[in-house]
Amino acid sequence: MFAAERRQLILEMVRANGAVSLRELARVVQTSEVTVRRDVRALEAEGLLDRRHGGAVLPGGFTRESGFPQKSHLATAEKTAIADLAAGLVEEGEAIVVGAGTTTQELARRLARVPGLTVVTNSLLVAQALAHANRVEVVMTGGTLRGSNYALVGSGAEQSLQGLRVSRAFLSGSGLTAERGLSTSNMLSASVDRALVQAAAEVVVLADHTKLGTDTMFQTVPTDVITRLVTDEPPGHDDRAATELQALADQGVQITVAGGVAGPGAGSGVDSVPAGRQPRRDVPLPGQRRTHGAGPGQQLRSAILGEQPPGERAARVADMRRR
Repeated sequence: MFAAERRQLILEMVRANGAVSLRELARVVQTSEVTVRRDVRALEAEGLLDRRHGGAVLPGGFTRESGFPQKSHLATAEKTAIADLAAGLVEEGEAIVVGAGTTTQELARRLARVPGLTVVTNSLLVAQALAHANRVEVVMTGGTLRGSNYALVGSGAEQSLQGLRVSRAFLSGSGLTAERGLSTSNMLSASVDRALVQAAAEVVVLADHTKLGTDTMFQTVPTDVITRLVTDEPPGHDDRAATELQALADQGVQITVAGGVAGPGAGSGVDSVPAGRQPRRDVPLPGQRRTHGAGPGQQLRSAILGEQPPGERAARVADMRRR
C-alpha cells in the first residue's frame, strides 16, 4: 500500500471512530507502528487530525468524546488484561461502586463470579453484565440516561449516592495525567464520577496506556485521591506513557501493569503482573503509600504535606472532596 493510500485509510478510520490507537491502525493498514506514527505526524501537520498518546483523534479531540460503539473497538486486548487484574482486587462479600465505561464493563463481566458482592453503578452496561449473576446484588442509581455511553447522569444519580459508603470505587475516564489525575470530556459524567468517588474509601482507576498523558476538560479524580492505577504495558517506544507512569508512582499512586514488564522508566511503586494472572498480594495494599525510592514528585508532595498519619491524610482527602 502506498503512503497516500495508507494515510487516506487512517484518516477514514479516525473520522469514523473519533479516536483510534496506533496498534489498531497498524493492524488495519498492515504495517508497523513506526510507519503509522510517521503517517499520523504527516496528517497532523496538514491539520487533518491530532496526535494523542498511542493514537490519533479528530481535530479538537480535547473536547470530543467518542460514543460507546467507537470506544468498544479500541484497545480491546488491553482492556481485557486490565479487567482481569482489577477483578483480582475484589473479595467475597465486598460492596463496591463501578462507574461507566467500556473497561469497567469488562470488569463487571468478571465480577459475576464473586459471591456475596454488592455492586452500585450508574452504568446500564455494567448492570447488564451482572444481571444473571445469582450471587451478586446490583444497585442502580437514579438519573437521566445518557445514550452515548448508556450511563445515568444528572442530579438524580448524584442524590442517590448521598450517604453511601463502600470499600472501593472502580472508575475509568478519557484521560489520566500525574498533574490533574483522571478526567473526562463530559461535564455530567464528571459530576457523577465525583459522587462515586466520595462514596468510596479507596479509588481504583482503570486506564489503558493510550489514556496516559491525555488531558480532557473535566477533572473527576485528583491524583492524590487515586489509590491504585491498573493499566497495560506501554509499547517500548512510548517513553511519554512510561514517564507518566513513573510520575504517578512518584505521587504515591500504586500501579499494577499487565504484560510482564513494567516498561521503560518504571521504578518504585510500579508493579508488573503477567497478563492473565492476578495481582501479587505482597504489594502494598490499596491506600498504603510508598515512601522509599521517592522521586521529585513524591519529595515535593512530602514537603507540602509532611509525614501525615493515615487518619490525618484521610481527613485531608475528605476536606478536599467537600471543597
